[in-house]
Amino acid sequence: MCEQQDSKPSSSSSPAWDEPVIPRTLVVEDDPDQRELICDAMLMYFQDRPGSKVVGVATGSECLAQDLNGFDAILLDYQLPDVSGLDLLNQILAVRDIPVIFVTGNNSSATAAEAIRRGAQDYVVKLGDYLFALPVVVEKNIRQYRLKRENARLQAELRASVEQIRIKNAQLEESLRRLQEMADTDHLTALANRRAFSETLDRYFHEATRYDFDLSCAMCDLDDYKPLNDSLGHLVGDKILVAAADVIRSTLRSSDTAARYGGDEFVLLLPHTPIEMAINVAERIRRQLTAATQAHTKCAKGVTISIGISSLMCDRPSSADALVSMADRALYVAKDRGKNCIVTFGEIGAVSQSHCP
Repeated sequence: MCEQQDSKPSSSSSPAWDEPVIPRTLVVEDDPDQRELICDAMLMYFQDRPGSKVVGVATGSECLAQDLNGFDAILLDYQLPDVSGLDLLNQILAVRDIPVIFVTGNNSSATAAEAIRRGAQDYVVKLGDYLFALPVVVEKNIRQYRLKRENARLQAELRASVEQIRIKNAQLEESLRRLQEMADTDHLTALANRRAFSETLDRYFHEATRYDFDLSCAMCDLDDYKPLNDSLGHLVGDKILVAAADVIRSTLRSSDTAARYGGDEFVLLLPHTPIEMAINVAERIRRQLTAATQAHTKCAKGVTISIGISSLMCDRPSSADALVSMADRALYVAKDRGKNCIVTFGEIGAVSQSHCP
């Protein structure tokens, strides 16, 4: 074994890829003359760089006995007394990722290709003045290795940054979704609020007129809610509104929209729903609401509801707002006819049809 080292100790920290190369080289060569020549060539080339180091060993076992973390590159012969160069290469790389450069008299291109495929960083043939080129090859490969490590570090940081951005974006999207939901939802009943209803109304009306399908609208108003709210208290009044919203929600399809229009008034949009089906939906709501609110009013009758209905196909409104206005006018007729009643708008100028118990 030969070992030669500059008097100045080398730094243990990982240098940047563009910093000067001060190599700590392990030479694995069984021929003592060749080993000495390689060690001398390395030391002569790097003699003006304090901290350079060259250690020479003759066998694979001596190589693996070294602390491989103390070297920047390994020069490896292809044939060794106790192990083949390719097998030793596998063992070295299993211990540490380090530039391994084959320095051998075997000039077979197939052998060189197999060495590179196995993980060798370079392959130098012992021909001509190879000793003059060898330190330059070592320096180049150490720089390439540093650059590879730097690229891997930057890629890892980039992946981590992208993942952080993805997480932040997901959190932002969720926050925006919650904010949008809060902006679109009535805080008491969890139904859509009037602003969200207006947006849905415009979209549904546009789709219905464009694709020629029916769209029904139902305006619902709790009967005598204000006296109940005043006599039973606002807490009970809120419970009645929540109960009414629950009944409406449970009656509708996922494609339907229900909103709290204001106070004790609710509005429903029923796409692909002719007037007859809308009446059936309204009737279920009317009947179920009475049972659902009996506990709150402490009265067998419970709370009743009046409903006015309009339909795109039946009433031919000129706009989305006109569809709602027609349902609202029908609701007023239902109130005038004694409440707890369902009234359809009918054609303009025609007598409204009522559906009372």
